[in-house]
Amino acid sequence: MINRQSLQAILDHVELKGLSEQTIGELRQQFSGCHFTYCMDDDVLFSKAYRETENYNVYLVDSRAHCSTLTDDAELASGIVFAEVIAEEEAA
Repeated sequence: MINRQSLQAILDHVELKGLSEQTIGELRQQFSGCHFTYCMDDDVLFSKAYRETENYNVYLVDSRAHCSTLTDDAELASGIVFAEVIAEEEAA
């Protein structure tokens, strides 16, 4: 499980550096016990993000069972999905 201090440090790092493959790579090195995924927000089918920003949403992963699932409970999180948001006018 990800402790609250580590979770906040991870979120702060992405906020400071911006969401990119390089940033995710840095997080994988710094927090080797945590699984990170980088995708597009429209690839995520979950009702509520843990945190929403203008450029990306953050979802938490619970890997306690055989299959990983998304959760809104930070106490159960073992991984983080950073899902990039593309504004409608950019996508057109």
